[in-house]
Amino acid sequence: MIGFLSDIHGNAAALRAVLRELDSMGCKSIYSLGDVAGYYPAVNECCELLRERSIPNLMGNHDRYLLTGQSCGRSRSVDLAIAYQRSVITEDNLIWLSESALTIRTESFFACHGGPEDPVDQYLLSPPFPLDTETGLFLSGHTHIPVIWAENGLVYCNPGAVGQPRDGNPQASFAVLDDSGKIRICRVEYPVDETAELSRAAGFFPAFYECLYKGEKIT
Repeated sequence: MIGFLSDIHGNAAALRAVLRELDSMGCKSIYSLGDVAGYYPAVNECCELLRERSIPNLMGNHDRYLLTGQSCGRSRSVDLAIAYQRSVITEDNLIWLSESALTIRTESFFACHGGPEDPVDQYLLSPPFPLDTETGLFLSGHTHIPVIWAENGLVYCNPGAVGQPRDGNPQASFAVLDDSGKIRICRVEYPVDETAELSRAAGFFPAFYECLYKGEKIT
């Protein structure tokens, strides 16, 4: 069984809950589809949780903002969160994040954070989704909306967001590929209050964490 995470966004409480759930399911390998950085304060803990398990991470747009100093250009809240994370991230975690690949292809799947035209920052929002004829399974994140879409025996999957779900369900979202080749979306509760309190203590304004209780985007 393979687990797929995306859009952790510095939410360590959510990541810990997802990893515990994957362990309980007997998952043997895990991949992160990008955006360990952004939105919530615990960027170091999130990096370290992935590093401890040797979980590969793909480059997400928030990861790239953190590494390059580039502005998001779409959201002031993103720039504020990244500025905070840049002030606290350790050198070891920064180096690890910089080693994130743009894409990954195995015998079982092809994956990136965004899409085939821009693997870091392309939004795939509605069908028809891109498909991968070589492996039969294409995965990406970025939208924070879980999706499974199939056509002619090929499958596209977005596992949704671990750290900031946006589909009206506040539970952390992830996907698993079982040994039969079937992929499914899974959800797990986590202590939102923990992330909210860390965000308050770090000086983030309420909109950052109030959205977590509703499973919505920051407004």
